[in-house]
Order: sequence, then C-alpha cells, then structure tokens
Amino acid sequence: MTDIEISLAVPDDAPALADLGKRTFTEKFGYLYSAEDLASFLAEEHSVAYYDALLANTDYRVWKAVTRKGVVAGYSVSGKCSLDVDPMPDGAMELKRLYVDVAYQSAGLGRRFMDEAVAWIDQDGRRPIYLSVYKYNNGAQRFYGRYGFKLYKEVIFMVGNHADPEYLFVRPV
Repeated sequence: MTDIEISLAVPDDAPALADLGKRTFTEKFGYLYSAEDLASFLAEEHSVAYYDALLANTDYRVWKAVTRKGVVAGYSVSGKCSLDVDPMPDGAMELKRLYVDVAYQSAGLGRRFMDEAVAWIDQDGRRPIYLSVYKYNNGAQRFYGRYGFKLYKEVIFMVGNHADPEYLFVRPV
C-alpha cells in the first residue's frame, strides 16, 4: 500500500499508539489470558504514559504507519536492548515491538518497518539485534528468519501473572 506513509512518531501520537497496541495485542493474544492478567498487562505496557515515556527516551525510535485519512495502521519500536541477554554484547539493540492493525496486515508494513529499524540500527555498522516472540507465533518467527534472526534461547514473558513461553531471537553481527 503506497498510500501509507512511514515516519517517526511524535509525542502527540502516544494516545493512538496506546490504542493500537491494546487492540492488536488483544486481537492476537487476548484469548490466552484471564481478564485480570490482560487488563494488568495492557494498563502497564500499553498506556498513554508508557508511550509518552518511550517517545521521550532518546535510546529508542518509534515509527508509525499512517494512511492518507490519518489512521495509524501500525508502529514499530527499536532501541537499546533490554532483554535477558548475558553477556550483553556492546551496542546490542532490540526490536521491541512491531504491531500492524489487522485491517492493514499483508500490505508490506512489517517489511517496511523492519527496513527502517535495521537501517537506523546499522547506520554506523552492523550491530546485534535481539527480539522476543511468542513461542507459538510461527508466522512472526518465519518473518524474522527472513531477516537473518536465529533462535538464541527460550524465556518466560509475563502477562499479568500469566507466564508465556517466548523465544529470544538474535540477528548476529
């Protein structure tokens, strides 16, 4: 879809990012959790305050995809690695989020977001990139594999009090 523009998000985008994050996470994974666990996770990880802080943090970049009508169709977040990696390589980065509204999936936005993130991360030379993906999200794992990501280890990702099996992937240097 060429009528969707990718650009850096700005502080005024925090409410739209929070809304899209809540909707897409719930649509994809909400069935896995109790109402309490899901509500707790969304309140912490997809609040406007969370995105305000993220957009103010210079260690991260947030890209948004916006339609001609001004609809935020997706977003991605990359920055300094905060995952459970030991030892942490110098300059390690993380693809923290890549969310696309269901109405705009299969439109190439994931690829466009990845290209933006990788170009930003590697602007001064190739760096290791880590990401976390739900163990049973095979489509996402195939997508990241096309970018050279390999399984690093299995970890637990908490959603409220619910422990999800996750894989950490790495794109080595």
